[in-house]
Amino acid sequence: MEFVLEPPTGIGPLIIGMPRDDADAAILGLRDVASISASDQPGQHIFRPSGLMISIHCMQGRLKAVELGRPSAATDHVHFRGVDVFGLPAAEVVRRMSNVATIEPDPDDPASFIAPDLLLSFWRPFAADDEPEEEQGYYFNSVLLARPGYYDTPAEAAARVQ
Repeated sequence: MEFVLEPPTGIGPLIIGMPRDDADAAILGLRDVASISASDQPGQHIFRPSGLMISIHCMQGRLKAVELGRPSAATDHVHFRGVDVFGLPAAEVVRRMSNVATIEPDPDDPASFIAPDLLLSFWRPFAADDEPEEEQGYYFNSVLLARPGYYDTPAEAAARVQ
């Protein structure tokens, strides 16, 4: 299955800002009914047969962010403007992303990156850009698409309200 990141709108049927009940129904609709994972936590996250994890984050009854975890099989793909965020090495994802948006190392975790204008963040536990055998650092492990203001500090959030 193809999953297309469409910031700030969402991913497929998961639309940022949708009511919690609708987000719960949408994530359930992304399950493969022929292969439901025992690890699924409806209303929180599901795992597709590929190993792709889809997680929803809600606050105040609304969907605020969607996180996708890297699949272990190539039957599910996650793309942003033609960039395969889990199929390409992390360094290549960053290079290609820099052609379409500002992307910078996360100040708290330099192995990870944030595209602040797109409200996308890419995470891996450590950098191993030159070690393809080290999948945990060579590829991104997750991508998060969030609502506007998701990364704001409390002061920034207060300023956004004014």
